[in-house]
Amino acid sequence: MAVRGLSAVRGLSAVRPRGMRPGRAAGMGSALQPPQPSEPPQPSEPGPEPAGPATAALYVHWPYCRQHCCYCGFNKYVVPAVDEAAVRACLVRETQTLLRLGHVRSVTSVFFGGGTPSLAAPHTVAAVLEAAAAVAHLSDGAEVTLEANPGSADPERLSGFRAAGVNRLSLGVQSLDDAELRLLGREHTAAEARAAVEAARRLFPGRTSLDLMFGLPGQSLEGWARGLEAALGLCDDHLSLYQLTLERGTALEAQVRRGNLPEPPEELLADMYLSARTALAAAGFHQYEVSNFCRKGARSTHNLSYWRAEQYVGVGPGAHGRFVPWGEGGRQREARVQTPHPDTWMREVRSRGHGTRRRAVLSALEQTQEVLALGLRTEEGVTQRRWGLFSPRRSLEAVFGAPGEARELQERGWLRLNGRALRCTPAGMALLDSLLPALLCQLRRRWDAAEEEEDGGGREPR
Repeated sequence: MAVRGLSAVRGLSAVRPRGMRPGRAAGMGSALQPPQPSEPPQPSEPGPEPAGPATAALYVHWPYCRQHCCYCGFNKYVVPAVDEAAVRACLVRETQTLLRLGHVRSVTSVFFGGGTPSLAAPHTVAAVLEAAAAVAHLSDGAEVTLEANPGSADPERLSGFRAAGVNRLSLGVQSLDDAELRLLGREHTAAEARAAVEAARRLFPGRTSLDLMFGLPGQSLEGWARGLEAALGLCDDHLSLYQLTLERGTALEAQVRRGNLPEPPEELLADMYLSARTALAAAGFHQYEVSNFCRKGARSTHNLSYWRAEQYVGVGPGAHGRFVPWGEGGRQREARVQTPHPDTWMREVRSRGHGTRRRAVLSALEQTQEVLALGLRTEEGVTQRRWGLFSPRRSLEAVFGAPGEARELQERGWLRLNGRALRCTPAGMALLDSLLPALLCQLRRRWDAAEEEEDGGGREPR
């Protein structure tokens, strides 16, 4: 488990919790087992969800883009024309159906991701927010984030989104270098990115976040440092730094695989990340998650809900969710995935109110694995309170305090366990993907051992 090397930085890849997959885009599928097609699951052993009024974050996926970026593996479509009225009606209906299905009484935050949601009309955003507020409480101060590309973030359009209820903007700048933007297949230029950031900061002061990528083929440490310095001179109070992931099936991955473009060396990727942490700290930014940095307390409430393993409802083509479907008699959290293709999704929403394609009940162990994998991404780690909600019979100390992998990682200075939480040290956070397999293995062993003891004590096997 050397500090250097690709394994030391893979946890930093373009990991964007977007309601789809909270750990690599927003989401992990299940950290460990993707949801499989199934009939409506039968209620099983109660999970950690309270029987009273439920809270949840809401993720809304807009699947359309103007062009394909050569690195992007998200669920997106480039079409000649979009019937936005039809899409809007289906987003509204699915939002209300799934919030009711989860007995959600309070929506804690909303995130419009994609795709390129800044291509949607502000009226569509307003309609979805109104639909959510008609079913559940959505406070005036709730965080409502919209992802925007600089090419569709002119001041007039951004003003429309603000009037619709958006109060936080996430700008996909990715780079402030024109050559790098061309390599990534982005439609905007560096000058357009700067103009979009300035417009966004005027309209959303203190609540404009920038996405930047590092680890591009051919990118040097010096080039990355210059780009980061330029971004620091331009940005607001939140930055997300994502190592480029070469997604199989994308044009950029094919170019690298064929040898047309160089794959960045492992040592260089680690140096880029570590040097960025140093530069951001010097600029007053605080790292609160593997890829996310803020100052003046400008954390993303919505993304924190993923990392804290809270409930979230995913709406729109290909969106992922995690919630208890009380309205269908469910008593345990499910992983749900909406139908990816927009036309098929709309047909399903019109016929039955939602386009859920796959669903799977998450066992208590699977939920606890997600709590561990997601929580360790954050500076606060896996708190004792949160762990207790999902694992009331097996404490953090019982699982990770005994001799084993976790203790060794603590001795090496990469992990800390105390009365408040299990968390990575700053050095351990950079190694997270190397540490997780060992910790998940220890969790599984301790879990199985505890179940064997309980079964041996007269408990009926499940």
